[in-house]
Amino acid sequence: MDSLQALTQAVPLLALYLVTLFVLAYPLGRYLYRLMQTEFSVPVLQRIDTRVLGCIGVHPNQNMCWQHYALAILAFNLLGILFLFGLQMLQSVLPLNPAGIESPTWHSALNTAVSFVTNTNWQGYAGETSMSYLTQMTGLAVQNFLSATTGIAVAFALIRGLTTHSVAHLGNAWVDLWRISVYLLLPLATVFALVLVGLGVIQNFSAPIIVNTLEGVQQTLPMGPVASQEAIKMLGTNGGGFFNANSSHPFENPTPFSNWLQMLSVFLIPAALCMAFGFAAGRLRQGLVLLGAMSLVFVCAVLAVVYAEAQGHSILQQTLQTTLSTTSNFEGKETRFGLVESALFVVITTAASCGAVNTMHASLTPLGGVVPTVLMQLGEVIFGGVGSGLYGMLLFAVLAVFVAGLMIGRTPEYLGKKIEPFDLKMVVLGLLVTPLLVLFGTAIAVLSQAGVSSMLNPSAHGFAEVLYAFSSAANNNGSAFAGLSSNTLFYNLMLGFAMFVGRFGVIVAVLAWAGSMALKPRLPVTQGTLSTDNGLFLGLLVGTVLMIGALTFIPALALAGIVEHLWLIHG
Repeated sequence: MDSLQALTQAVPLLALYLVTLFVLAYPLGRYLYRLMQTEFSVPVLQRIDTRVLGCIGVHPNQNMCWQHYALAILAFNLLGILFLFGLQMLQSVLPLNPAGIESPTWHSALNTAVSFVTNTNWQGYAGETSMSYLTQMTGLAVQNFLSATTGIAVAFALIRGLTTHSVAHLGNAWVDLWRISVYLLLPLATVFALVLVGLGVIQNFSAPIIVNTLEGVQQTLPMGPVASQEAIKMLGTNGGGFFNANSSHPFENPTPFSNWLQMLSVFLIPAALCMAFGFAAGRLRQGLVLLGAMSLVFVCAVLAVVYAEAQGHSILQQTLQTTLSTTSNFEGKETRFGLVESALFVVITTAASCGAVNTMHASLTPLGGVVPTVLMQLGEVIFGGVGSGLYGMLLFAVLAVFVAGLMIGRTPEYLGKKIEPFDLKMVVLGLLVTPLLVLFGTAIAVLSQAGVSSMLNPSAHGFAEVLYAFSSAANNNGSAFAGLSSNTLFYNLMLGFAMFVGRFGVIVAVLAWAGSMALKPRLPVTQGTLSTDNGLFLGLLVGTVLMIGALTFIPALALAGIVEHLWLIHG
């Protein structure tokens, strides 16, 4: 397969993917808009809310200022970290452990607890040999739900802050967390899990099975409740696999159709949230502009990875083209998915904060590996994680409005609300947290013996592995380049810190900004008001996202994938 053939296959596949995604996202976006209303418009569910939440002393109409909302979110997630850490440390003496798996080291358990609570799902261990069924189900899978719920709740709070008029509250965090978990994620994940079981994803509590292979040797096949975790892993843009091989494992992702459904599920809620934002703003086009900016960058990224992988290894092209029918890079890819769908999966899961993989990212060509790295470094706002993608893109949108305001000499406004110094400080803080964690973390790692000793590949590719790891951790993605032995005290603590601050540092800044915007009245539109729902603003938004990313990370990328590519083409 040459580059032209690969691109010819990719274009219709991309078109089908996006059309299907938008068709599914529209009704879900309407439902999300109803779900975020203080007075939920489904009487039966409203009565359930009142009774259940009343048991913990919460009234559905009891609203919170941004400080109380942020404290509730932080307390909720800190409790999750403590619970998951304790569960791992005690798993060797707890039930549902037919393989007799021992507890991990304390620093591995801490890293995993922070990882799953922050929606990162970075895995420095092999799931089938390190985690019991109880830990996988009641620990990891539950946090897949709750971390996704947290992201959507923060997005709800920001939408209210931007679209309400002169109020001092952002809703109620406990109500949001309850409704999102029970009325959105649980039903979607249940249906999707049943579909996956029908397609061949396993779901059982059996002990590992020992079989004889065709070569006459024995092989141990791990079992477990996989489908239930797989469903929320993808819908919640979590990415943590039941098996070490993640979505390339046939028990997690057995067919091209299951692969297609998993790719659709990753972007479904992020796309629907953009539409919900448009409904809340009173004009759907406000949300469609954000969705259009995301889609434009996404399409370009997919085509870039497809082209890079179809080009393959330049030295192989020169030496083996007479003996091979293709010199495309098929290393690390599953033959049942092929090059194009593998490239699409790579871009989808790194554009979203989903660390799922169906191909080995370290086996990508240098430029093919640069694209997912850049997608993470942009803050994962190209659809992004559930909730985090929307509020991350809104940070860029306000920055774009500010830049445009400087050009025309007007006070910047967004959705009729003035952007004042405090708002801009919170926006900049939210955008700077992750780049600082990535760049300083990478620098410390490559300058310390503890960091360098885990690098199994030398020179540019080894540096790319470390840069990718911190980009993945700080931006709460969770995928990795193989070749970095990260399950060490140094990397478990460093990456754990990056995951925690990268998640909650941004969340606090977003909620502070939301609280400030909620207090402001919405001003009437005048002739001098910058329109934020047209193609011109879409282009300005894309330019702002790419400009910030380029200015921040190009020097680091030049030392990693870019220089590796230049070395490659020169032999």
